[in-house]
Amino acid sequence: MNYWLMKSEPDVYSIADLQRDRTTLWDGVRNYQARNFLRSMVPGDVAFFYHSNTTPPGVVGLMKVVTPNVDDPTQFDAKSKYYDPKSTQAAPRWQTVIVEFVEAFSQPITLDTLRETFSPDALWVVRQGNRLSVMPVPEDIAQKMITMARA
Repeated sequence: MNYWLMKSEPDVYSIADLQRDRTTLWDGVRNYQARNFLRSMVPGDVAFFYHSNTTPPGVVGLMKVVTPNVDDPTQFDAKSKYYDPKSTQAAPRWQTVIVEFVEAFSQPITLDTLRETFSPDALWVVRQGNRLSVMPVPEDIAQKMITMARA
């Protein structure tokens, strides 16, 4: 099992939305490195749900990968802001995953707390200028984050 951190703006899709919906397609990722991380996910991988572009930003819950390697349908939709005219049904460029709600934390682990606890080399989300929406989390860091959230 691998651990990941996946960002979403809460006014676009929040942990409460995932809790209500139970599962969702994690669509709209348009960064090749993030896409490659999505491609490497397997069923059972755990992801930290991170609320970005909010005050305060931070990790708000857990979800797990239930279906990997799904072609992102927004790449084919000319009305979508994630439309990619170079993608075709025969040769899609963007894959994603379906995730399932696991847990909403009673209190978020704020970005400030993450910065106080982890180095930029240990946890990418605390790196200055990091804009990746999907990134790996080492298992030891993931376990510590889960312990922090449940304390």
